[in-house]
Amino acid sequence: MEPKTKVNAEDGKQDLRITREFELPVELLFKAYVEPQIVEQWMGTKVIKLESKKHGGWKFQTSDQEGNVLFQANGVIHEFIPDEKITRTFEMEGAPFEVQLEYLEFTKISDDRSKLDMQIIYRSNDIRDQMLKVGVGMAKGINMAHNRLEEIVSKLK
Repeated sequence: MEPKTKVNAEDGKQDLRITREFELPVELLFKAYVEPQIVEQWMGTKVIKLESKKHGGWKFQTSDQEGNVLFQANGVIHEFIPDEKITRTFEMEGAPFEVQLEYLEFTKISDDRSKLDMQIIYRSNDIRDQMLKVGVGMAKGINMAHNRLEEIVSKLK
């Protein structure tokens, strides 16, 4: 079965484009990105901080069963327009990768359908390509996470 979430990385470019249409109203799709308890459910990570506002910050952390931290990421929200747009930075703590810039745009298709367009910009196309290699299953993982998002949030209708 073809994944619903599409990841596009054009040769020679320093960005990724991720798109997905959801069987969710745009308000619920947006809520899945800004409410900590919902983010934790579909991302499978702990939300340490999520200030869903302009100049707000965020921090996520994933730990193993023994409490050892496996992954931490953080950033700053630069633009926040409810049900429309989030512009934020993303930085993996303890990783050799530089900060990236993420544009998330939420579009209403109908009362029960919406679309997410993400553009992730890296400092160079080489860094973007390194990230793609590290995250070989990146497209598969994002698709699985978005499937969980749709399943969890559809129960809130």
